[in-house]
Amino acid sequence: MDQELIELGAKSLKKAALNEQAKEYLLNSPALFQALKKAADRYIGGETMDETIEKVVLENARGYKCSMEFMGENTLTEKEANKATDEFVKMAEEIAFQKLYSTISLDLSHIGLAISKELAQANIIRILDAAKAHGTEVIISAEGVNRTDDVLETYLPVVKDYSNVSITMQAYLHRSKDDFQELIRQQGRIRLVKGAFDTPTGVSLPRGRELDETYLHYLDALLSEGHLCSIATHDNSIQQEALKLISKYQPSKDIYEFESLYGIQAEQLAVLKEQGHPAKVYFVYGKEWYLYLCNRIAEYPLNIFHAINDIVG
Repeated sequence: MDQELIELGAKSLKKAALNEQAKEYLLNSPALFQALKKAADRYIGGETMDETIEKVVLENARGYKCSMEFMGENTLTEKEANKATDEFVKMAEEIAFQKLYSTISLDLSHIGLAISKELAQANIIRILDAAKAHGTEVIISAEGVNRTDDVLETYLPVVKDYSNVSITMQAYLHRSKDDFQELIRQQGRIRLVKGAFDTPTGVSLPRGRELDETYLHYLDALLSEGHLCSIATHDNSIQQEALKLISKYQPSKDIYEFESLYGIQAEQLAVLKEQGHPAKVYFVYGKEWYLYLCNRIAEYPLNIFHAINDIVG
């Protein structure tokens, strides 16, 4: 029964994350905004790049690599997409200027994919050019299954010309079996995640043993080929199995990295770092934190008690 309640809570939170009316109400209610922002602060770098950079500097000093993402998706006008692109270009410049050990992460729909693939491709090239000048990696995030084709069709042309672009692949999608064969032939890093978006019936694997085995199957292939990869999961059992694969294949430490979202399972990542493995903290920032907060709590609904404590504390 407890597991059923947890699953119900997760499903409800995912629905809440997509509720535009709830988000608008939150943004137009200063008291509610400030209260929930206290809960969001556990998981986000801040509302601005400068706030996030302060945290990146601290994590770098502790030996962690970082990634920064300006939150946003599904921009509906070219002006908004170009403005978001300007922010990512500035991010690349700040990473270089401040000598940060950080990559850049983004949703293509934030920089125009929801408008046209042509706009998204023009804007990702702008960002890649700015980042390439100082050797900064740009990682394209996964989006909903309805956009997977568009994401890949934007990534595949640019990865042939840019060595600093990477892609996220969702292990739970049945189609990833075929996508993987194409992606592993490219030079770009593959950031391997389980997958968190709701999908139609029959499109993806549910959480459980089969998905874990599928994830590890992809990771085995990446490590055995010496292909750049990010092990982006908070699942301790998968992390432990990944360590066995690393011991088996002995890849150089510039090939792989363990990645965790800021504020999630930090202790596990610290142990991996202390064992000598590359460890990366993923930061997001901006005002679009409502969806992000709902999704972080949905991953483990009992985190709602952390949120309540943060709000009243």
